[in-house]
Amino acid sequence: MNLSALKRTETIAQLSTTPFDLVVIGGGITGAGIALDAVSRGLKTALIDMKDFASGTSSKSTKLIHGGLRYLKQLEISLVREVGRERAIVHRLAPHLVSPEKMLLPLIKDGTYGVWSTSLGLWVYDALAGVHGADKRQILDKEETLKKEPLLQSRADILTGSGFYAEYRTDDARLTIENIKTAAQRGAICLNYIKASNFIYENDEITGIHCEDIFSGQTFALRSRLVVNAAGPWVDELRSKDQVLEGKRVFHSKGVHIVVPRSKFPVRQAVYFDVADGRMIFAIPRQRVTYIGTTDTPYEGNLSQIPILKSDVQYLLNAVNAMFPQLALQLEDVESAWAGLRPLIYESGKSASEMSRKDEIFESDRGLISIAGGKLTGYRKMAERICTRAVEKLGKGATHSSTDQIELVGGPFANAKEVKAYVLQLSNRLNHFNFPEQTAEYLVANYGRQSDIILDKMPVFQTDPKIALARAEAWFCIHYELATTLLDFFNRRTGRLFFNLPGILAVLQPVAADFKQYLAWDSTRHQQEIRDLEACIRNISHFEEEA
Repeated sequence: MNLSALKRTETIAQLSTTPFDLVVIGGGITGAGIALDAVSRGLKTALIDMKDFASGTSSKSTKLIHGGLRYLKQLEISLVREVGRERAIVHRLAPHLVSPEKMLLPLIKDGTYGVWSTSLGLWVYDALAGVHGADKRQILDKEETLKKEPLLQSRADILTGSGFYAEYRTDDARLTIENIKTAAQRGAICLNYIKASNFIYENDEITGIHCEDIFSGQTFALRSRLVVNAAGPWVDELRSKDQVLEGKRVFHSKGVHIVVPRSKFPVRQAVYFDVADGRMIFAIPRQRVTYIGTTDTPYEGNLSQIPILKSDVQYLLNAVNAMFPQLALQLEDVESAWAGLRPLIYESGKSASEMSRKDEIFESDRGLISIAGGKLTGYRKMAERICTRAVEKLGKGATHSSTDQIELVGGPFANAKEVKAYVLQLSNRLNHFNFPEQTAEYLVANYGRQSDIILDKMPVFQTDPKIALARAEAWFCIHYELATTLLDFFNRRTGRLFFNLPGILAVLQPVAADFKQYLAWDSTRHQQEIRDLEACIRNISHFEEEA
């Protein structure tokens, strides 16, 4: 697969000279899923993004492949059924990326969920999603709940029991990247930092895109019989370029998550709990940290620079401290945070949290096909609907999707048990390097079996093992995953920016030097990349006052 950042010039030449059946604008999870589905149906496919892959919503979600229990409460039956069943499919395709995560739902006096409604709701939830075996829901009494999560002891006065059920945890950006790599493996041409400046028309039909390479400024025409707009929060901007923005529009809802050291919030499993205003939030353990989210507020500002306000952070801290008062979390306990946008379909009279998470497809008179809304969990079905329509319009390609049988790059793994065995194998390889015990888990959750390539590269870098590992990862991400900037690497390829911020300082300079060498940066670009990363670190760890 041609996903080396060193081959950018050659890839642009391919994009500018190849006649495509379908080109996707937007390299988030939806666009990635569409590219894989389209190319697997036999369509000549391209994928471009004006920034890095997964740099928008698809690296800033709650990072759960979940069925959406709260959507059952809103009677979104078909949505719950679809995404509930998709969980099992995506887990089967990439069990290293999508791993089981037991969820505890504390039941409290006068809370959002009661014992009987929770029992019935989780039973219906399991039935709709086709859940079997150990993943089926349980209703625990107060004593059983406190045994599962001792941190709830301080709220024993209002605790009545809990629901205990299965969800799946993922890294949304890694899931996106591996979908793109799998599409590229099958022949799709994919490239980041390519801006769709405008559309090309012939006989009042879209026949391509005027493109610009963000780095060089080079412009070129990309020709395609169909153009799909999967730009997430930017969907309406592209629809406007087609000079048509009628009917339903995208509504932006801001979601903020915060990250604290696991030592500050040593929760034993993921917890889904009440907030005083009637909403619910998650607290999810992940290796050395626990992350908490999410807010759900309307947003109308700059789509590329979404502020993290102190009030957003304090809202989440207050929610945790209300349920777990002994923690007494403070602002200074927050290592990092992220803010993302959900591109929802606007519904008059509804708040952000009440709006449907269903996806919708729009098609303009001149042929632009746009998709908006939806959930991370449902990306494969969203792609299937788009590609089925594309096949009908093009009169070529397989009529049915096969992506439910295509294992993602990083495997294959037969099941979660095989993933655990591979983690143990890597742990044995890492033992003599004195890495933290979560290192093998981190590598497998990011790269799957590709971790062996990275570890085999480590001896080339004769330095401290932690630095050698980071440099081997950087080498891999540049040569195999189109990592083109330091932020691509530290954020969307490795997750260090949010989940191991303190560890970046020790490896920043050697990794930046490698990027400079591999990508032939001059000193100006090298220093600008470091400044950009440092500015981003400040933004995610120092929060703005209200505007």
